[in-house]
Amino acid sequence: MLQSMAALQSLLVGVVLIWSARIKLVDRRAAEQARTSALGTLLGADRAVPAYRVLGGTELLLGVLLVLPPAPIAEPVAAAALAAGFVGYLGYARRVAPGASCGCLSAKATPVTGRSIARAGVLVLAGLFGVAAGGTYWLPALTGAPAASAGLLLAEAALIVALSPEFDAYWLLPLRRLRARLTHPLRGGSGVPLLASVQQLQLSAAYRQVAALLTSDVRDHWLEDSWRMVCYSARYQGRSATAVFAVPAVEVAPDRVRVALVDDSTGATLVSLADPAYAS
Repeated sequence: MLQSMAALQSLLVGVVLIWSARIKLVDRRAAEQARTSALGTLLGADRAVPAYRVLGGTELLLGVLLVLPPAPIAEPVAAAALAAGFVGYLGYARRVAPGASCGCLSAKATPVTGRSIARAGVLVLAGLFGVAAGGTYWLPALTGAPAASAGLLLAEAALIVALSPEFDAYWLLPLRRLRARLTHPLRGGSGVPLLASVQQLQLSAAYRQVAALLTSDVRDHWLEDSWRMVCYSARYQGRSATAVFAVPAVEVAPDRVRVALVDDSTGATLVSLADPAYAS
């Protein structure tokens, strides 16, 4: 079974290389992508385009050899070596040209990230694992152990996609939108943004009355029922205190914001918005 799984690495790496080559050789935005990629920074705009094409041709040739029979050991070895070159190139590009596009799996400008480097590392491991196939072609290996082999192949493909920022628009952003719809982050109790609460309390009469007493930025905050409690450090009549604001979390209603000053030493409430002595 291990030999069958190893044989499938040629299919995985071959498909990734062919996809990458398609971007470099066929896509009409390839020349622009080459100039804006790290190659443009490292080699210059004029040399970047031919180098981009040569790389695409190399990927296409090796990808086709990996996918089609026969399956000599030299093929996964070459794939591992090429992927190792990707790791070095991406690491160097991230250091000397951090704003440049990766130019890897999409014509869309995508900066080099740790995920891109990790993806190349996965391809290195896949190529090395493929050597263990001992020249076994991937198609008989897939039919010989369909469940385990297909499961491994799908898991590896999912990992490649997860490590590819170029594909985020197809799976990660929809998941984030779904999470937002399910959790309702702007409704009470599910994670109201702190900035929204702070902006609301700063518009309130309660904030204006104690603003001169505040001595810090937001020190603590938490949700309590339909309120967000926001705390600031304060000084009141020479004593250290905490100003605790209660801000509506389910609506924008600055007139409902309340505040109390709590003595830091005793925990006693020194004054609240409704305190007659303070109001005077």
